[in-house]
Amino acid sequence: MPALTIGTRGSQLALRQARWVGAGLERLGCRIAIRVIRTAGDRAASVPLSALGQLQGIKGVFTKEIEEALIAGEIDMAVHSLKDLPTELDERLALGCVPRRADPRDALLGRRLDELRPGDRVGTGSPRRAAQLLRLRPDVVPAEIRGNVDTRIRKLKAGDYDAIILAAAGLERLGLLGEAAEVLDPEAMVPAIGQGALGIEIRAGDDAVRAALAPLHDPCAAAQVEAERSLLRALGGGCDIPLGAHAISRGGHLRLIAAAEVAVGSMLRVEGSGGADEAERLGARVAEDLRSRGVRYASRPA
Repeated sequence: MPALTIGTRGSQLALRQARWVGAGLERLGCRIAIRVIRTAGDRAASVPLSALGQLQGIKGVFTKEIEEALIAGEIDMAVHSLKDLPTELDERLALGCVPRRADPRDALLGRRLDELRPGDRVGTGSPRRAAQLLRLRPDVVPAEIRGNVDTRIRKLKAGDYDAIILAAAGLERLGLLGEAAEVLDPEAMVPAIGQGALGIEIRAGDDAVRAALAPLHDPCAAAQVEAERSLLRALGGGCDIPLGAHAISRGGHLRLIAAAEVAVGSMLRVEGSGGADEAERLGARVAEDLRSRGVRYASRPA
C-alpha cells in the first residue's frame, strides 16, 4: 500500500497533531508520510490575529495553501485545528473525519482570574477572549500577542505580559498543561467554535481515504462541532469576531451555549438544545436567536 501523505502547518503543535493522527492510522496498518506546508498566517506572523482575516484575497489564512496542495493531489489529507478551518469548504474538498475531541476550554497562564491586578496586561490575539475577559475583569487590559505556544509562554516569562490565555487542548497536546494557573469554566469563558477538535480534510469523493480514516472518527465530537460551526456559518462570521460557542453532549442530546459581544465589555449569552442528529439545525436556531437580539456580522466566509 502506498503511503498516505498528511499535510500540516509546521508549528510544534500542528506537527504534534498531525503525528497523533498519523500514529492512529499506522496502528490500523497504513503507511504515513507528513509534509509541512507554510500558510499565509505563518508568513504574516507579525500581523494581529484579529486583522488576518481582513487581508485582501485571503480566505482561511491558516489553511488555504494546505487545501491547494490537497486539491492538487500533493497530499492525501490535511490535519487542521478545526477552529482554523472555514465553515464553507471548496466543493472539491470534504471534512473526512473528526477524531476524539480534546479539552475545549481556555486556560489562563501567569495568574488565576481572581489574582489579576487592576491594569494587568493579559496577552490574547482573540477578540472572543478579549471581550469575555473584559466582562469578567473590566479592570485588566487585553494585549495583542502572536506566536506559537512556546513563544507566547516565553513572552509571559520575560515579563511582557502579566498573564496570557491559551487553549487548554494545545497545552495538553504539548505536555504543557502544568503551565496553566487556571483552566477557565466554559460557561464563563465560552470557547472558540471547534476548539479542542481536529478536522481532517480530504478530497471530495475520495472514498479510500475516507474509509481509512473511519475508525478514527468520533460521532459525538462531530455532532458538537457541527452545531458550533453551523452557528458560525448562519451568522456569516469568521475567526476575527467576538463570538464563542460550546456544545455539550448528554446522551443523544446536545446543549449549545453561545456568547457574542454586543458592546465593549457586554456579552449576550444564549443557548438551545436538541438531538445530536439535528446538530446543524440546532446551530442555525441559536444563530437566529442571536440575530433576533441584535447580533449582526458582515456576511463573509468563516
